[in-house]
Amino acid sequence: MPSGNDPTRSYDLFIRSDLLRLQEIAARDREGFFERNRKYDDLRNHVVAVALCQGAALHFVDGRNGIKDIDVWTFYAPHPALRYPSRRPVRSYDFGDPRFGKTEDSPHFVGRRVDCLGRSLTRVLDDPAGTLRVYLSEARTSSARELARKAVVIIEPVDRLGCVVMPADCARPLGWREWH
Repeated sequence: MPSGNDPTRSYDLFIRSDLLRLQEIAARDREGFFERNRKYDDLRNHVVAVALCQGAALHFVDGRNGIKDIDVWTFYAPHPALRYPSRRPVRSYDFGDPRFGKTEDSPHFVGRRVDCLGRSLTRVLDDPAGTLRVYLSEARTSSARELARKAVVIIEPVDRLGCVVMPADCARPLGWREWH
């Protein structure tokens, strides 16, 4: 089992069921968002991809970074009249399984804190991974630049589960399992 020296991080590796749990958390977050914000309801069917991002995604790729918290981003296709609100406050959820330990600043959670965020994209390609690579490589926003600095791993659509978007040169991450 990989290990590191930062006691605030978990060095356990992600498995398929962990990514599926993150899909469920992201779906619950979206449902809650659309229930509370009816004016964005037309975006409901514009989800291009949901991705594990930043440090936890880098840990999925390299097995060395460790997991401090878990960031999950939902990316939406362009809509003629709506954009996902980029300034929406981050919503935090309990991973619900103590296998990865706890996030220090969320002691009331059973497991690590999962932060859910979202962004509207300006264009979409045929492939969700390609779409996200373009968004990240163009780095037109501070969010795109920050996400591109570490790693991005698709967790939805399910047929692309575990697909590494960034770093683009990663052929087979340490956290990958023969899932398909």
